[in-house]
Amino acid sequence: MRRRHFTLLVASLTAAGLSHAQNDARPRLLVVGDSLSAEYGLKRGSGWVQLLQDRIDQNKLAFRVVNASISGDTTSGGRSRLPALLKQHTPQVVVIELGGNDALRGLPLDMTRANLSAMTQAAQAAGARVLLLGMEMPPNYGARYAQEFREVYPSVAREHKAALLPFFLKGVADGTDPLRWFQSDRIHPNEQAQPLMLDHVWPALRPLLTGRK
Repeated sequence: MRRRHFTLLVASLTAAGLSHAQNDARPRLLVVGDSLSAEYGLKRGSGWVQLLQDRIDQNKLAFRVVNASISGDTTSGGRSRLPALLKQHTPQVVVIELGGNDALRGLPLDMTRANLSAMTQAAQAAGARVLLLGMEMPPNYGARYAQEFREVYPSVAREHKAALLPFFLKGVADGTDPLRWFQSDRIHPNEQAQPLMLDHVWPALRPLLTGRK
């Protein structure tokens, strides 16, 4: 009998949660990213995207954040997933945080640029404002490659008149003691770095939420 009551309680709470999500009429802010936005190696709820929802609520901005980030994702993966996400959530703002895994895997930069361009164009065609979060590669990848990769993001932003944050991990990966802000793999920012990441993103993102430049 106790087990039956427990099962009914869980079912009731689940249904209530689903009903609440479905009845949430706030406009959506969709984040499409990789492990940097998917809380890889972090305690649930401690990543910069969840902190973003908290800040939006604190600023009384009527947006619900939808985190569609997947660890290991590339721009090709994001491009293939985006149409369904746009249809499901009809976001007013889309944040694209992809490209780092493309470079780590040595994928052609022209392909990365084309995918980011297609994603930006698709989101804008669906009525969303777009923010691109740029990435940079470490010096050991070679100065020429690092520069060409760095230029992918501003070129896409210029082409589509999208908002741009040139380097997402500025203040985290380029500090005097960068290992302080990273997990043991030296790739993924730790929990202490997440507020810094949000603080860096916020000035570029807030105008898209308020309609102010």
